[in-house]
Amino acid sequence: MGAVLEIVSVNRTYSDDKENVVEVFQNLSLSVRRGEFLTFIGSSGCGKTTLLRLIAGLDEPQSGQLLFGGKDIRGTDPNRGYVVQQGGLFPWLTVEKNIAFGLSVRGKQDKGEVARFIKLIGLDGFEKSFPHQISGGMAQRVAIARALINKPELLLLDEPMGALDSFTRADIQDKLLELRKEDELRSAGGTTMILVTHDVDEAIYLSDRIVIMTPRPAKIKCVYEIEIPHPRHRGGAEFLAIRRDILEKLELASAKPQPEYVI
Repeated sequence: MGAVLEIVSVNRTYSDDKENVVEVFQNLSLSVRRGEFLTFIGSSGCGKTTLLRLIAGLDEPQSGQLLFGGKDIRGTDPNRGYVVQQGGLFPWLTVEKNIAFGLSVRGKQDKGEVARFIKLIGLDGFEKSFPHQISGGMAQRVAIARALINKPELLLLDEPMGALDSFTRADIQDKLLELRKEDELRSAGGTTMILVTHDVDEAIYLSDRIVIMTPRPAKIKCVYEIEIPHPRHRGGAEFLAIRRDILEKLELASAKPQPEYVI
């Protein structure tokens, strides 16, 4: 598969309230393969969310390039979907209307497609429910369906399971894999997915490749290929061996905590 996204020598800095310069990235470069599930993992504050914002077109680097489909990223694009930790559902819209909003971005209406996605995410019977009437896990399923129904080439996932309990998190992970499999069957190559998470098990369970980031100024420490076939078993020997290896690479025991910035 060719590259759908090229990150080329990207640098990004910010100034805090005291006019101190915070260097987030240092010469960051990576190619993202079309149709893969790629995960960024690293310490808090290393700029993982900033990178997603750059890819989404919500921010710009000081230097370097981000190329999507061979073209510079300039602003947002319906072909790059974005799901945040709290889902970002519109509270005044029902489940079905929130999902349908994804299609309206392209000026489309398709009740059959909306119904298909509601069934895929297991929310039959909740079509007319509002966000405050459903659980956090249900809301995250709706947010993912709203992004995927638009058939983006690239889906950015900023810790979408981060605020959920372990059981709900596992359910959403499985649902995301089901949606991805369905997407691959219906379109050549399927949607490329990029996830940001702090959860090593989640990264191994979902990903084709895991990118391990260093603390700020962030660089890519290594790219880890996950070759375990799906479905993956979290307690399996190969899974646990990879987990140990990644934890060692992250140097969790000895890493110095980084100051927190909302960047």
